[in-house]
Amino acid sequence: MTATDVATEPLRSSPLKAFHHEHGAKLVGYAGWEMPLLYTGTGIIEEHRHCRTAVGFFDVSHMGRLRFSGRHARRFLDHVCTRQILGMAKGQIRYSLVCNERGGCRDDVLVYCLDEDQFLMVCNAANRAKLKEHFAAVRGDMVFKMEDQTESTAMIALQGPKAMDIVSTMSREIPSLKRYRFTEKNLLVIKLLVSRTGYTGEDGVEIILGAGMAKAALNMFLKQGQGAELVKPCGLGSRDSLRLEAGMPLYGHEIDEETDPLSAGLDFAVKLDKGADDERAGSFIGQEALRAIAARGVAKKLVGLRLEGRRAGRQGMRVLRAGQPTGVVTSGCLSPTLDASIAMAYVQTADAVLGTTLEVEFGPGKSAAATIVPLPFYKSTT
Repeated sequence: MTATDVATEPLRSSPLKAFHHEHGAKLVGYAGWEMPLLYTGTGIIEEHRHCRTAVGFFDVSHMGRLRFSGRHARRFLDHVCTRQILGMAKGQIRYSLVCNERGGCRDDVLVYCLDEDQFLMVCNAANRAKLKEHFAAVRGDMVFKMEDQTESTAMIALQGPKAMDIVSTMSREIPSLKRYRFTEKNLLVIKLLVSRTGYTGEDGVEIILGAGMAKAALNMFLKQGQGAELVKPCGLGSRDSLRLEAGMPLYGHEIDEETDPLSAGLDFAVKLDKGADDERAGSFIGQEALRAIAARGVAKKLVGLRLEGRRAGRQGMRVLRAGQPTGVVTSGCLSPTLDASIAMAYVQTADAVLGTTLEVEFGPGKSAAATIVPLPFYKSTT
């Protein structure tokens, strides 16, 4: 059987597809969805810079949204998440990893506490089906309901230093939210879940709402105050360069099933002693493997690189020290904010020292010097 004999599933459409067409989006297939890469008339660099100076609107409806409810919902999430879910307050969000038995990352997720037995998990689009299969396999006799709300809802993000100028006209409560907190609001007849989260390194919010109301809600946001001037739609291209400047991992690049979160510098999201101080939290899948990795020390570390010249490092390019391989690039771009070539890479732990000069190999006989610099490359001042 050849590849042409295999029927491919049609791409899912975002609830905002009509909006994207109206604004000249270049739509591409991404993780089974048809999503905007960029918008004609602006482009990736302009969209990136607008988000850094005003407000970028992102359609992130492709992200998975799984709701857990019932007697053992919290207990189950503690079993599959590296972060402790026990003790989360209503309205709180925690960034976590879902790991395999070896400690590799199945996905990175956000867990929202809706109530003591009600939770929402936002996961990566490419991993939604995989996680659902994993959860079904490890739920055992725990009693809870898992509902996939991805296609019945939409998710959008307003990101940038002036994002709160937009949302403050809708609600005085939202700008007072702390980071990684959320609230549920009604905008006329539209019910919104609004969180102070994002994937750009800027202040802002992410909003989940019913799919059928998404375009109406967006039009209302854009009409608030100077919304039409402040807000510009941004695609996947600028979302990637923004998150890279902010040093945020992307699944399939910085983390995957063969990479543990300790090597990725995500120690803050791993509670290695989960269950020790309160047995109700139990242990999580991969906990023993990660404890063993922590005890012996990681063999590689994720670092930030600043390259000489204008050429961008790309995933898979070798990183050398004194001509010998020490690691590999995971992501890279020519930073629109810093006007410099930046990259993230895994290098051997002994070489992962700030200020160390390495080389990124572009091809046979072609390389550029690269200095290890702190992550993130960019920090917002708002």
